[in-house]
Amino acid sequence: MLRKTPLFSGETYHIYNRGAHKFATFTDESDYWRFSALLHLANHTGPVLLGELLERKKHRGRFSGEIFTEHADKALVAVLAYALMPNHFHLVIRQKMDNGITKFMQKVTVSYSMYFNTKYEHSGVLFQGRFMSSHLGTDPYFKWIFPYVHLNPVSLVESDWREKGITDSARAKKFLRNYRYSSYYDYYVGDRSERAILAYDEAVDLLDREDDIQRMLVAYGKGKAIYSDFAA
Repeated sequence: MLRKTPLFSGETYHIYNRGAHKFATFTDESDYWRFSALLHLANHTGPVLLGELLERKKHRGRFSGEIFTEHADKALVAVLAYALMPNHFHLVIRQKMDNGITKFMQKVTVSYSMYFNTKYEHSGVLFQGRFMSSHLGTDPYFKWIFPYVHLNPVSLVESDWREKGITDSARAKKFLRNYRYSSYYDYYVGDRSERAILAYDEAVDLLDREDDIQRMLVAYGKGKAIYSDFAA
């Protein structure tokens, strides 16, 4: 089935999806690590060989930064930002070749679903249908989407921050700086192996590089007044 909204090469999109029936898709550190590894290893035209790679490197499913040193030619997409949450994920992606986003997302979600279903003896679909996408075609949208994605994990410590604002900025900032399953760490905290997921040089000019929660909230608030299509 063709997508109702076509995805064009050279254009950037907000990609998001959640667990079916809001089911938890990440339940422990190894789940988050597995999906993160797939964001890196699935970003090429060949098959995903994560299991074979883990066996060859003798990691047998354990976390290792060495996985992120693997490189492949012909990237399907440029991943500019991401945040993984217990029951959903957000990605900011630029398509590099025709059908690149669709191929990339299929490889990531199918591979992860197979891993998850085997590990937890789960049957049926894991994600809520086909991934959703929104075209990031204007500068205000770009300035809003990065704070939106990077602030998403704050809901794990302040569930109503979108409605009432963040009551403790210092706590929120500390939480985000220690939250390993988001590109916030790569842009605002320091270097790590997972930075290989990102097309880092393509994104640094698109976001506010100052690690200031209040500035992010202002940008988020301005965007929220214009863009109301996201609830996760």
